[in-house]
Amino acid sequence: MKTVQTEFLTAGNIAKALSVSDTKVKKAILELKILPAAKKGICNLYSMDTLAKIKKVIK
Repeated sequence: MKTVQTEFLTAGNIAKALSVSDTKVKKAILELKILPAAKKGICNLYSMDTLAKIKKVIK
């Protein structure tokens, strides 16, 4: 039986993908009031569509 894996990103991974600082990404997440799609330990994980939303706000 196959399991479907959805790729999640941390705020740091989003920052690397957009070539901006972690602080800018975290501020954008707070500004947009985005909730994490999942949590792993203390890390908030965001879905891939969050990347597009944050990109619009930052650039």
